[in-house]
Amino acid sequence: MGASLRALRALVLLAGFFLLGVLLLAVLAGIDYLLYLHAPSGLATKLYVVSVLLAIPVIRGMFMLRTPKDDGQGGLAVTEADEPELWRTVRELADQVGTRPPTRILLTGDVNAAVTENARFLGLLPGPRHLYLGVPLMQGLSEAQLRAVLAHELGHYVNHDTRLGALTARGRTQLFRTIAHFEERAAKTAGRERARQEKRNTKAEAKGRKTREVDTGSAGITYRTMARIYTGYAHLYFRATMHDSRLQEYAADAAAARIAGRDATASALRELPSLDAAFTFYMECYATLGTSARLLPPRGEVFGGFGRLLTARELELAGLRAELPTEPVSPYDSHPSVADRVRAVEALPEDGRIDEGKGAATGLLADPARTLTALEDVVLSEQARTFRRADSWEELLDGAMSARLGSVESPLHRALAAYTGEPPTLPALLKVIDDGQLWQLAQRLPLSEEAASANGRVFREFVRPALRKSVTSMVMAELSARSRLRWEFSWTEPATVHLPPGPDGAEPDLDAAVDAAIADVPDTAPLRALLSYGLTGGFTDGLTDGAAR
Repeated sequence: MGASLRALRALVLLAGFFLLGVLLLAVLAGIDYLLYLHAPSGLATKLYVVSVLLAIPVIRGMFMLRTPKDDGQGGLAVTEADEPELWRTVRELADQVGTRPPTRILLTGDVNAAVTENARFLGLLPGPRHLYLGVPLMQGLSEAQLRAVLAHELGHYVNHDTRLGALTARGRTQLFRTIAHFEERAAKTAGRERARQEKRNTKAEAKGRKTREVDTGSAGITYRTMARIYTGYAHLYFRATMHDSRLQEYAADAAAARIAGRDATASALRELPSLDAAFTFYMECYATLGTSARLLPPRGEVFGGFGRLLTARELELAGLRAELPTEPVSPYDSHPSVADRVRAVEALPEDGRIDEGKGAATGLLADPARTLTALEDVVLSEQARTFRRADSWEELLDGAMSARLGSVESPLHRALAAYTGEPPTLPALLKVIDDGQLWQLAQRLPLSEEAASANGRVFREFVRPALRKSVTSMVMAELSARSRLRWEFSWTEPATVHLPPGPDGAEPDLDAAVDAAIADVPDTAPLRALLSYGLTGGFTDGLTDGAAR
């Protein structure tokens, strides 16, 4: 479908929203007229009020229609003086695609690239163009792959996708607003009805009368009916506009393949799901590792560390690239599946362009380290910027784990405090065990029905796994508080903790010491010895590989 036909359909769909509002207002006015002719004046007046309340959201939806504007926030704006090579590349690609280049480039902190245009007069007149480019995306792509991504985004300008988006965005936004307004009114009405019925039941109960079940099923039914009408139109609207969006993605992919090469475009598409998954993992398990301790990675490493992770986990990422997501696409999805897009690109004729731009995409940045640092100051929240910076990833891991262990409060802690009436410390627990009261203490733990009804050895076997986990946590917290734990950081494996060595220089077996303490015939000597090592011992130099997670 050409741009003119798509523009016409967008106008028709937008007009349909207004027409729906006019029809609903006409229906309400017709009902009011019939009430005026036939209904008693008292009833008619009440229904007039309902009619007005229903009309308000409809009128608001029709006359408060505004296109969401791209405010330019959420990214690091870079000028040609800041990033000359990046700007040169974007301008070159825009010329090859056959479109006007963006007026601003903003670097963002996500695995994404996007273009917007603040078009005027329902998209009939062009406006300022913004290109958003994720630095984490650049860290995972080659220069050729990035050129394919940029050509794809610039391709949206050629077919007027961004300008026509102003039309569809208006309808989508206001449909959401109108539906939300009716649903909010329905919820408030149901809440008032619930409060009224509960108040009635309270009075009845005070007088010894039978209470009634609270039923708000009919409350707000008129609002919910109006919401369902608009929801039905929204389904039609979204199916039509999202179908166009998916076709636009295929067209932009074809433009990218023509400009940047078939293989570069296909490989860039294959990278996107794996990079997105890797970045989510990185942010959850590395970059935000120390937030509970109000710690951030070293300057420049909040995003810089992602590049290190990609290098270290290259083999894992290769496996992700080979297995593209195959989830079915909904009629309401704005993009086709990545697998379908890759198949469409790879079905294009070979163009022989296989040796272009193999360098890292971050090579387009004048000073990647400077950019990574500057990006943090723009993307991080105001609260996060107040956190202390660790000097290294190892220090970040140590601080994070110390904070987590220092805040441990297991059911065993609470049971021990209630049982002894004293602070729930590890020495206090060891004393309870030495006094032969461990299983009496265990009775105060949260228990399943089976455990609560068991006795003797059966009870102990039910409780022992939870005890083992809690006692281990208490020992780790105690050693951490004495600064006797060492956590080894790695980009490839889970974090490894090392305990203080015993007199023979070997690292003690914590699991065996805990098992001895909670055995049927308990022996706390191994744990007490471990604590004494923690007070007086040092660490061995031979450490195995570990990871931060």
